[in-house]
Amino acid sequence: MATASQKAKIRLENLSQHLTSSPAANPKFELEDHPIDSVPVLRVAVIGAGISGITGGILLPAKVPGIDLTIYEKNSDVGGTWLENIYPGVRCDVPANVYQSTFAPNSQWTEEFAQGHEIRAYWQSVAAKYDVYRYIKFSNNIQHAQWNPEEAKWLLKVKDLRSQETVTEKFDILITAIGRFNAWKLPDYPGINEYQGHLRHSSNWDPKFDPTGKSVAVIGNGASGIQVVPELQKVVKHLDHYARSRTWIAGSFGGHDRKAEPMYFSPDQLKEFEDPEKYLAYRKSLEDAYWRRFAGLFKNSKENLTAKGDFKLIMAKRLENNPELLDALVPDFSPHCRRLTPGPGYLEALGKENVTFIQTPIKRFTKDGIETTDGVHRPVDAVICSTGANIDYATPFPIVSDGVDLSSAWKPEGKYGFPFSYLGVATPGFPNLFFIHGPNAAGHSGTLPHSVETQVTYIARVLRKVSTEGIRTIVPSKAAADDFVEFSDAFFPKTVLSEGCSSWTNGGRPGGRIHGHWPGSAAHANFVRRSPRWEDFEYELRSENKSKNRFAYWGNGWTKKELVPGSDLTPYLKPPEKVDLREWHESWWDL
Repeated sequence: MATASQKAKIRLENLSQHLTSSPAANPKFELEDHPIDSVPVLRVAVIGAGISGITGGILLPAKVPGIDLTIYEKNSDVGGTWLENIYPGVRCDVPANVYQSTFAPNSQWTEEFAQGHEIRAYWQSVAAKYDVYRYIKFSNNIQHAQWNPEEAKWLLKVKDLRSQETVTEKFDILITAIGRFNAWKLPDYPGINEYQGHLRHSSNWDPKFDPTGKSVAVIGNGASGIQVVPELQKVVKHLDHYARSRTWIAGSFGGHDRKAEPMYFSPDQLKEFEDPEKYLAYRKSLEDAYWRRFAGLFKNSKENLTAKGDFKLIMAKRLENNPELLDALVPDFSPHCRRLTPGPGYLEALGKENVTFIQTPIKRFTKDGIETTDGVHRPVDAVICSTGANIDYATPFPIVSDGVDLSSAWKPEGKYGFPFSYLGVATPGFPNLFFIHGPNAAGHSGTLPHSVETQVTYIARVLRKVSTEGIRTIVPSKAAADDFVEFSDAFFPKTVLSEGCSSWTNGGRPGGRIHGHWPGSAAHANFVRRSPRWEDFEYELRSENKSKNRFAYWGNGWTKKELVPGSDLTPYLKPPEKVDLREWHESWWDL
């Protein structure tokens, strides 16, 4: 009978024999004949060429080896909301100096809150500088996106708006960059189809329409309504402003006081900004305030209570000639529950003789005007609806996987009932699909362009893994997404976002689930997105890897550098003064 030590020796001998057996003992696996860093072509479609699409067109080709990128844009040029919105008074509601790329600064903005045409020109110049136009197919509207699991491809039905032809294209990866306020809609009031005057949404402004000397109604006091009212007031005969909701009109997101009129930069200031160091110092000081505004989001915080008092004082000062309007405008919810806007000239316009401020709910449209629930009928020549856009994050076209369509599933009556996502960048059940600024993706602080850059960089990291590690499909697990939603639902009740206001961040449902913000600060979101949590994803290997060996992408054991005469195989050797230990041994073999 063998002793314990003899049995152990036999087990070791058997294991050794297994490990040193001939490759013929495992004929199902064959090495792929390529260096490990030879990556296949990855076909990627980005939908939308606004700020997110432009940024994707710059960063994705720079960061993802082997990418074959196509950007689809329904309009005739880049710019997104800044191309589409041309209503009088359209402008940025944060300072333009923080509403720009981190790597393509513009020091020569003419106004602090730049007008739409200036913002559009800036982003078009950035797209031209980095040759983003070469990737874009303009006047191409996505009709339908369908995931094909057999091919592991996204099938896009694309309509050419010029030729009216529809084609189907296949992509490995689909990225939506369609913007948060893209899909405008007219309000659903009774009789609106019977109205015979000029009727438009402010985001669908008719450039041929001249409001001079006309009676005009503006419905809504969100950002666009607040901007268009003072411009129309200057030229119309009479303006009826329907504003059922109360709103804070006071300061910018950075917290500094706003003047009644736009602030123009003086020639001396712009001259000083030509010095890169001086401009950088100015921008860092300004942008720093936006990173530090997170504390104002919490209920009863010192910062929020201070903002409430300061905003009310500023509103009272701007309404000193019409003090009765103050009580009609100041909300019972805290600042930041609803999107803030500085509104240059808005409060002053409300007190003008040719403006009627109306908070009585609209009952119906008639053929020549609007009737409110108190029975008052007001005839007008034109109605401008500044009534918002898509507030459910539901896509404006079907995106379908395994019978589920996100264009309906994310709506209140849909399968999920809310915009269900993982970190705002992907969603369970939809392989190889990513969002730029999807649900819960953007922190309350920081700046939008920087947020877009970090999200694109996160997606680029995921795509690098897909293209370099033999991955066919990648999708977040439902458990990971459920935990993200659970964390979010636990976080937001501490904030003023959960108070009783109607806003885009809660889908227009006061007290509803918050899906418009990240559950934390912008800096918190950046920390989370520094490196993907690979354990939260589910993977499928490429179809050519018949053995399903997870290391098949290692190829033939070589790297491309070794096969290129004269290549630098010792990039880690450099003068000691140029060594940065934070990056040391992390970027030698970047592709």
